[in-house]
Amino acid sequence: MKILLENIGRRFNRDWIFRGVDHTFQSGKIYAILGPNGSGKSTLLQVLNGSLGPSTGKISYFYKDTPVEIEQVYKHLSLAAPYLELVEEFTLSEMIEFHFKFKRYKNGMDKNEVMELLALQNNKNKLIRYFSSGMKQRLKLALAFCSDTPMLMLDEPTSNLDTQGVDWYLSLVQKFAVDRLTIICSNQEHEYSFCDEQLSISDYKAGQTL
Repeated sequence: MKILLENIGRRFNRDWIFRGVDHTFQSGKIYAILGPNGSGKSTLLQVLNGSLGPSTGKISYFYKDTPVEIEQVYKHLSLAAPYLELVEEFTLSEMIEFHFKFKRYKNGMDKNEVMELLALQNNKNKLIRYFSSGMKQRLKLALAFCSDTPMLMLDEPTSNLDTQGVDWYLSLVQKFAVDRLTIICSNQEHEYSFCDEQLSISDYKAGQTL
């Protein structure tokens, strides 16, 4: 998978969030998008995953060198982010089954394997609404990592995770991020220290209004 950005910019009202982004993202590498809270990391990630259009510039997607229309990008993508909601009326078992109606499992994975990865087999019939914030974050990450997609995008992946949860996240990266195009938005070094390339959102601040 490859994403090609050509002079990408995004503004809200008259203010530019970022501008002049030229970059190529490709499979087999892990990228970090860095910046403080409110700097525009999540906005850039939403542009990259096709859920938000750029205000200027061009974005192109390719899968095995074949162009992908922006409306089809979601089929190639797994995403975990704080602003994505789980269906809290579902049990854990139902949530996993629902998610994988739309995504394929990675090789060797199934519903039981995902629950084992989460160490939540005893909670399979528990409603998501009664999960702790840490349990919900683990579930979001597991669903994204265990989906067989060429792109993996993570926004603040260790939000609400304790030290043990951070170690668990790092183990998922080692096991499930290989040969994918992985992009991580973060301002915490433990989330991205292993990344092949780093982009700082501050390098693309226009410092001007229209």
